[in-house]
Amino acid sequence: MSGDGTVGKALDVLDQVAEFGQPVRFATLLAQSQFPKATLYRFLQTLTSQGMLAYDPERQTYSLGVRLVRLAHAAWAQSSLAPIARPHLDRLSAEIDQTVHLAQLDNAQVLYVDKRNAAQPVEMFSDAGKVGPAYCTGVGKAMLAFLPSADLDRVIAQQSFHRFTPNTYTCAETLCAELGRIRARGYAFDREEHEPGIICIAHPILAPGGRVLGALSITGSTRIISLDQLEALAPCLARTATAIAADVQDWRFPDAKPQMTGT
Repeated sequence: MSGDGTVGKALDVLDQVAEFGQPVRFATLLAQSQFPKATLYRFLQTLTSQGMLAYDPERQTYSLGVRLVRLAHAAWAQSSLAPIARPHLDRLSAEIDQTVHLAQLDNAQVLYVDKRNAAQPVEMFSDAGKVGPAYCTGVGKAMLAFLPSADLDRVIAQQSFHRFTPNTYTCAETLCAELGRIRARGYAFDREEHEPGIICIAHPILAPGGRVLGALSITGSTRIISLDQLEALAPCLARTATAIAADVQDWRFPDAKPQMTGT
């Protein structure tokens, strides 16, 4: 439960509705809610009146509202790397014909903000809009490795360290050792740590001062490609990450144009 007062609690309810991925009844929400019945109902009514949720009286279900969709589109355009990175992802995808992911950190998790499938798509967890773990994904580790120490400590403390596969890192010590190797190498691997048979190489997208903006990955199935083959793509992955970072810099901090004054 959020400790950020009424607004935080309302957002917790919004998250709960979103997690179902489909319209949901009050009784179902109540069964999984940490709030009393009257409190949950009050939050649902407020969120509905504000357009953040929609209520279907015929089916008696709640779903995400149109206002939230508008806000999501605005956030995608203003804060996501996706609009800026789109042409770079298109070029990289056409060049290598492998699955390409673009991701950012969302608190202590990975948010996939864009994706390009290979000509022969491989079924996997990651899709644009999905949230995944940071400690056992290539993009997640690529970003964690370049966080400032204080931020890294905070994010690691929030990792679940659930074992998804036999290769998953399950404690902070082994993860930190791996992050050190990633910093030295400049890019990360996912060695079937999140999904069996799925591997990737990932490169951080860093601002000129080293601040983590996001990460880019090339992903494939072990039935089709090897880690060595993925590593051979590291130079084009690095070039693309650098190009995205440069465009982000120009977008967020455009060069000031000198003012023309008459004499």
